[in-house]
Amino acid sequence: MSKQPKKLLVLGHVWPEPTASAAGSHMLSLIDMFQSNGYEIHFWCVAKLNENPEELEKLDIQTKAIEVNSDSFDIQVKDVMPDIVLFDRFITEEQFGWRVSQCCPEALKLLDTEDLHCLRHARQEALKKGTEVEYLLKTSDISKREIASIYRCDLTLILSKAELCILNDIFSVPNTLLAHSPFMIKAPQVKTLGFSERKHFVTIGNFLHAPNWDAVLYLRETLWPTIRKKLPEAQMHIYGAYAANKAYALNNKKIGFRILGRAESAYDVLTNAKVCLAPLRFGAGLKGKLTDAMLAGTPSVTTNIGAEGMMPDNWLENDWPGSITDQDDDFVDQAVRLYQDSILWQEKQLQGFDLLAKQFDAQTNSNRLMQSICGAIENKHQRRTDNFFGQLLNHHNHKSSEYMSRWIQTKNELKALREEN
Repeated sequence: MSKQPKKLLVLGHVWPEPTASAAGSHMLSLIDMFQSNGYEIHFWCVAKLNENPEELEKLDIQTKAIEVNSDSFDIQVKDVMPDIVLFDRFITEEQFGWRVSQCCPEALKLLDTEDLHCLRHARQEALKKGTEVEYLLKTSDISKREIASIYRCDLTLILSKAELCILNDIFSVPNTLLAHSPFMIKAPQVKTLGFSERKHFVTIGNFLHAPNWDAVLYLRETLWPTIRKKLPEAQMHIYGAYAANKAYALNNKKIGFRILGRAESAYDVLTNAKVCLAPLRFGAGLKGKLTDAMLAGTPSVTTNIGAEGMMPDNWLENDWPGSITDQDDDFVDQAVRLYQDSILWQEKQLQGFDLLAKQFDAQTNSNRLMQSICGAIENKHQRRTDNFFGQLLNHHNHKSSEYMSRWIQTKNELKALREEN
């Protein structure tokens, strides 16, 4: 009698779109890791299909569009009976966590944050209001919801070591509930273009992501005019999915500021550019545009928030494959210097390859993460017993979320009946 495969159920916040976001690429890396370890993969999602979703069925992944606030989920999940349920962001855990606990209590509950939403929002508000980030972190509703979700799950995947420290130091979340889950990158076996074969500056990022849009505006209004004066032949190429009319309104050939929309291949547009600019003033997690730039051998100029959590602990700021600065004048100077200095450019390109190998090797990071997940499975019951705050939050969340969900479901059913009659 053949042994049944282990089953992973991913409850997606959105359908993965690797050409649009680092989150989509990372989700596919996680799926690939589980498939390599013998798991049968199911991906369910409440969202509508986006513009360019990955064709999951071709990857031997079973997909399903599901409804929130519906008992139909209970029937469906009992039919699959997954060994592991992976919640894509805390919002999905809020919607379905109590149902998973009721219908398949033995399933390990994993939470994939992608980035700490509470940190990203706190930094955005701090930038707007001039308030301390830590104060906003400790008082925001998003923090309360996200940290509660972390406690309700058996293990939470955190991209950045910097965010692990924030969870430990500010929220006192124990390391037993957390697993470091950085990007898992397979370096392409292709030769990148050299300094003399490239031209222009580039940045790339989903326009729906607030930190990216802010960075584009900051480039256009503050940084690019000065860079252009120093390098009048250079152009600034802006790529990203979901560019709306407000983005295309910034396009200006006269000053070399080009809004070019979705890039079918991030590697292609980055490997043809000389320098990547990422003046991120808020955000969280790891920045896929910067690892993509390293893959393409393209040095980058970014901020401390942009480079946060991406270098080994013993590396210095000067070891970054480009430059890190939060000062406008220095940002411009470093961008111009990298664009003109072929010796420095080549040195920084090599640092990027080195950083990728040390921090983001796919095999190394997937092996380490899978070891953490296997440990959580083996000690699941003891870990749940020891996680008293998780027990408490699950108890109250199950009651409040269940009653609210059932109220919404009943309301929807009554509305449907009235429409039929």
